[in-house]
Amino acid sequence: MASAGLRDAPQLPDFGLLKRLARDQLVYLLEQLPGKKDLFIEAALMSPLDRIANVSILKVVAPRQTEGSSTGALLARHGVMGNIVNADKAAGRTRKYKIIFSPQKVKNAAFVTVSTADVTWDEWSFYLLPLDEDIISMELPEFFRDYFLEGDQRWIGTVGQALHLLNSLFGPFTRTYGMGQGAKMVHELWHEIEEDSPVDTVGQKPEIGHIFLLDRDVDYVTALCSQVVYEGLVDDTFRIKCGEFHPRAPEQLLAFSVFSQIRNEHFSSVFGFLSQKARNLQAQYDRRRGMDIKQMKTFVSQELKGLKQEHRLLSLHIGACECIMKKKTKQDFQELLKTEHALLEGFDIRESVSFIEEHIDRQVSPIDSLRLLCLLSITENGLAPKDYRSLKTQYLQSYGPEHLLTFHNLKHLGLLTEQAPGETLTAVESKVSKLVTDRTAGKLSDAFSSLGRKSNFRGISKKLGLIPRGDGEYDLKVPRDMAYVFSGAYVPLSCKLIEQVLERKSWLGLEEVTRLLGGNEFVTDAEENVALDAQRIVLVVFLGGCTFSEISALRFLGREKGLRFVFLTTALTNSARLLESTIEAKA
Repeated sequence: MASAGLRDAPQLPDFGLLKRLARDQLVYLLEQLPGKKDLFIEAALMSPLDRIANVSILKVVAPRQTEGSSTGALLARHGVMGNIVNADKAAGRTRKYKIIFSPQKVKNAAFVTVSTADVTWDEWSFYLLPLDEDIISMELPEFFRDYFLEGDQRWIGTVGQALHLLNSLFGPFTRTYGMGQGAKMVHELWHEIEEDSPVDTVGQKPEIGHIFLLDRDVDYVTALCSQVVYEGLVDDTFRIKCGEFHPRAPEQLLAFSVFSQIRNEHFSSVFGFLSQKARNLQAQYDRRRGMDIKQMKTFVSQELKGLKQEHRLLSLHIGACECIMKKKTKQDFQELLKTEHALLEGFDIRESVSFIEEHIDRQVSPIDSLRLLCLLSITENGLAPKDYRSLKTQYLQSYGPEHLLTFHNLKHLGLLTEQAPGETLTAVESKVSKLVTDRTAGKLSDAFSSLGRKSNFRGISKKLGLIPRGDGEYDLKVPRDMAYVFSGAYVPLSCKLIEQVLERKSWLGLEEVTRLLGGNEFVTDAEENVALDAQRIVLVVFLGGCTFSEISALRFLGREKGLRFVFLTTALTNSARLLESTIEAKA
């Protein structure tokens, strides 16, 4: 299985330290307000706060006493908590307020219309939330839209501060790689912070050797592809948020030892694995037959409770698989994957366009239709003007004219673009097309079109070997490379870049790839002697979101190479979240 044990893998740092530091700082800030106080928490902070500070701690530090309290502490993310201050003022209630922003104070605090004597401000530097032993999230889903669409750089400094903290606790990092304009800005700001606020790491044993910063717009294709590893499918179906599931999902789905064995598996392997586990569990229950009284007493006291818990959680996973299968069957998932693979490989483009048109006409899903349009555009280096106008018109007719703004946003991001007139078919191609049937003409036109214009994805794919060309059927139970996370059809570009750069220890030999990707690559060295184990731990920083497919792929690479990857992401993402952030009017 893809989740086989790690071979000669170094031990990961204890990232639980980050939780303890955040909790201690919050307690300190709340204790600055004397006496009893009301604690108001913005909804966006509830789940992250729950993972680091339980209710009992908050009751001790900030016991709630709504009627008699003369002090209010407000934990705010976006500034909406100012409504509480204004509501108190309107009700004639007078008290002092401390608004604690996390992770940083909003630029415009004019939402508070009371006297500044009544309100004090502070910041809770809570920007690193460990979700797993190898995943740290900044819980900034707004980063993608703010930075890549709006050009707002306010979170760049937050990421720089986060790297400064990680470097001080688990560094010093010896080598930094990166690609993307945002990655470059974060790297430069981080080093400015290091110079302004130096941390004495003399004698400190580094626990992380290398760091790799990557902008999401370096690789949109991977984020747009349907996820088929189990954890990715669970995320697509139930929405994992802050390491927890959407309320509609089965509870405690992640709190399960078997989950660690199946989370990175291709979905086709999971149901059989769970079925075997269920048979093994039944066999353990059946051992009760023939036991004497003493043996039964031992069984009940030592094993039965654990078996019941495992049975309940196993049933939840089987139920989740059934729910996923039901949803994917309804969506004609196999045909969807077939179209995606055709787009990635550059074959049967006209057939793919027809599938997308039918998908739009049937109004299957506004997000899925957009996803296919964007995948078509990126893999084909933009849509031909005729196709762009036709598909756009069909989409607006099916899902509403309010999506005109969505198309504008997607064009701005480079996700859905129209080719320039000079990139359409030449007169020679048109003459050739007239000599054959319409169907053959379409295929020849596609071939000529691919040859006649710059296709960055095609060029990058060829240079890096993103489309496996192995003989025979791809064995998803015993994968040979990272392509298994997309059914053997495609190696994630982001992960392949990381693999190639780490092997070379530089960008040398990848000049053509970096040119096609728009440049902004860099590498820096800190001449330090670092223990071998630390050199085999790589911190990968995704600016704009990271998918579970990428996490599974790099975990696989780590097992193959004897490395451990730690993931720091502004937020966990998938195709739906990424595209929803571009929509002005929610569908």
